[in-house]
Amino acid sequence: MSEIFKKYFQKVLPDLTDEKFNLILEKSKLITLPRKEMICRQGDICNLKIFVAKGLLRNYSISEDGSEHILQFVNEMSWTTDPESFYTNMPSKLNIEALELSEVFVFNLEDFHQLREEIPALSIFIEELLTKKTMEINNRLLVNISNTPEDKYLHFIKNHTDLLNRVTLHMIASYLGMSRETLSRVRRQILKTV
Repeated sequence: MSEIFKKYFQKVLPDLTDEKFNLILEKSKLITLPRKEMICRQGDICNLKIFVAKGLLRNYSISEDGSEHILQFVNEMSWTTDPESFYTNMPSKLNIEALELSEVFVFNLEDFHQLREEIPALSIFIEELLTKKTMEINNRLLVNISNTPEDKYLHFIKNHTDLLNRVTLHMIASYLGMSRETLSRVRRQILKTV
């Protein structure tokens, strides 16, 4: 699994030396998550920065009425955490759960900060990653507040084709902020027009 990790870093940080990669490897821990295993629980401190080498995670919250609200799906070669909890040591508002057997590399805050100090290119990359993630979140928010249920689903299909066979309709509905019944109706309408 460390070879996948190394190829990822060679791609995003082409000037990374073996010595610096070994430092990243030394500061990380590889964890295997069985399906449905939680790596972060709502109400606990989420003290891990998580890189998904294999598998699929979801970040979600559960409201007081028991409803699930999926914020994101996190697939291979992607990072996740609850940033508010990770950086401020506040209780997490999110659950992070494996939807498939997953292998992740995790970093604690202190080690992650040390890596960013010792590898300036990593720090720049993380800033770029955060900017990209902020743009994705803004775009998703605009789609969710300004589009019809049909447009939301079509946007999901266009941008997340890799997830269509990996997550349930219930989860897609939760991610899109609609009921499963609404999603089923939308899918039927779209099939009629194809």
